Amino acid sequence: MKNRFSKTLLTILLVAGMILPGMSQEPAASQELPDQLVLNLQGAVDHAISYNKSLQNARLEVERSRKSIWEAIAQGLPQVDGAVDYMSYFNYEMEFNFGMGEAPSFTPEEMLEAWNQTSEAFPGVTQQDIYNHSAGTYFEGVLQSMMPPTTILLSDQSTAKLQLSQLIFSGQYIVGVQTAKLGQLISEQNYEFNELNIKESVINAYYLVLITKESLDIIEKNVVNLEETLEQTRTMYNAGMAEQTDVDQIRITVNQLANARNALERNLELNYNMLRFQLGIEANVDLMLTDGLEMLYTSMQVESALEVPFIIENNVSYQMMETQEEISKKLVGLEQWNYAPTIAGFYNYNAKILTSGFDMNPNHLVGLNMSVPIFSSGLRKVRVDQARIDYSMAQTNKSILEDQLTLQEKQFKYNLQSSLENFFTQQENVEVAQSVYDSYRRKFEQGMATSLDLTQANNNYLDAESNYLTAILEVMNAKLQLDKLMNNL
Repeated sequence: MKNRFSKTLLTILLVAGMILPGMSQEPAASQELPDQLVLNLQGAVDHAISYNKSLQNARLEVERSRKSIWEAIAQGLPQVDGAVDYMSYFNYEMEFNFGMGEAPSFTPEEMLEAWNQTSEAFPGVTQQDIYNHSAGTYFEGVLQSMMPPTTILLSDQSTAKLQLSQLIFSGQYIVGVQTAKLGQLISEQNYEFNELNIKESVINAYYLVLITKESLDIIEKNVVNLEETLEQTRTMYNAGMAEQTDVDQIRITVNQLANARNALERNLELNYNMLRFQLGIEANVDLMLTDGLEMLYTSMQVESALEVPFIIENNVSYQMMETQEEISKKLVGLEQWNYAPTIAGFYNYNAKILTSGFDMNPNHLVGLNMSVPIFSSGLRKVRVDQARIDYSMAQTNKSILEDQLTLQEKQFKYNLQSSLENFFTQQENVEVAQSVYDSYRRKFEQGMATSLDLTQANNNYLDAESNYLTAILEVMNAKLQLDKLMNNL
């Protein structure tokens, strides 16, 4: 009896291992939920899509990608900046000397001698004639240098500035906006991929609860039957129609089944908690699952799934790879546009609040700026080559994924076919094992079979039930994998 339900318990633990890694620790928005939820399988999937905490973060990621598109667009729209500044020169006086340096110093005697020499050389010339002739010449500079320097007082200054700038042409900007839109697309596809994984986890958890409940029901019924047999054996022993070893053998079997039942009850609660986690609800919320195992299996139409053609374009992983390939192609264009010029225009307005005695800043200023790449020592070419290599790698990765998905489709259909054949075999084995156990039980009650024969027949029956439940789970999981591959969840 030690290994009676080992296969079922192993299956439960394996499926639980598939679900637990998907559990994340991100906080979610609070929601008001009832103390009890009554859910069929589709209702559980819909509830998880609305309340699962990982999907809530995935939805926020999609919203953030939409904001990044506007961020990329806004960089090419008009930009307006304002500034107010204040400067103090602490009453500094700026000196202006329009001559040839420091004013020369002449004595009256030197000035008179110079005039006499000039009069002798140019008879009839007056001092006014000399001044008119020397205007704007070196001599005027000499005369100006004789004057004291001019000073300007720099008082406090304050200006309010307004600048309007507009990108006129940039190839990188155009490609950048297109790439941002592809980034939003890949975030939406990533959300769809996460949603697909959550659906798979919820369905797996739902199946696991049903399998555990079914196993628990089988053990419960078996314990009741064996307890009745134990009482009958004790009565037969008291009447001298059975031996003490018969009583002990059946009692050991009952005790082992009771332990297995207790272990499955704890596993059932664990499986409920895993399902609660995927649904995004608290552990104290009571769950009532309305779909039964047999009903779900019948509604799956497993045989018809083997005939459904695989359309690779519907696969989410393939769609994400296509988008990644398109992004790599856009990045090639982005690097190529580094050879093109960038043109921008601007307008500045300066409002003078406080001005000094020396102000050369105009109130209005308009201009254009064009940046033309000329020579980069091959840097731009190398970047274009790298982008092209990345694009080629993306194309190769897409081809590899196509091959992988095609092989997966064949493998999943092979697994489904094999599990389906095993299911029919185990279904027949349960009927045979049940019939054998009932026969040995009647024979034991009539004294025609030993307790060892009865317990062995009971073990065979429980093994058959365990194999049958495992076969059902294998069929349902194989169908689930195929549906996920085809994006039919």
